[in-house]
Amino acid sequence: MIWVTPLSRLEETLRLTNAQHVLSLLSVGSDPVSFAGLPSVQHLNLAMHDIAEPRDGFVAPSSDHVREILEFASRWDRKTPLLIHCYAGISRSTAAAYVIAAALQPERSEQDLASELRRLAPSATPNPLIVAHADDLLGRNGRMRTAVRSIGRGAEAFEGKPFCIRIVRGPHPGH
Repeated sequence: MIWVTPLSRLEETLRLTNAQHVLSLLSVGSDPVSFAGLPSVQHLNLAMHDIAEPRDGFVAPSSDHVREILEFASRWDRKTPLLIHCYAGISRSTAAAYVIAAALQPERSEQDLASELRRLAPSATPNPLIVAHADDLLGRNGRMRTAVRSIGRGAEAFEGKPFCIRIVRGPHPGH
């Protein structure tokens, strides 16, 4: 299972889920998140601004960021949940969850995953740069971009509510 939460509910969601792998996607300049007792190999801090296109003075989500997300997810053993958070739990974290779900379930259609994301998280507005880079890296030929555009902007919200995307059981990558 992949859990997504805003930063304000991170500790609560971590206790609730007993997640042992955490992906933190916060803005450049934010204090990095750390967890006592969680080995560094099970936690990835990435710093990027939540912007939809490159802008001077900001760090846009890059293909290197997405490559790190995919590599981190490939090391997740799926025995315990993966927890993903950003500041609001609406854009960067929902994009990362969508990307990881697509990578781990290549047989599922991009549209099915995007529709499930919308059903689970009405406020989700996946960051389009993260999705675009993943679309290229995963060889999805624009299908991820199209699927995320089709669900549109999420409901207006200050922050999202924690939610869970179930990963359809299949072989663990590398097995």
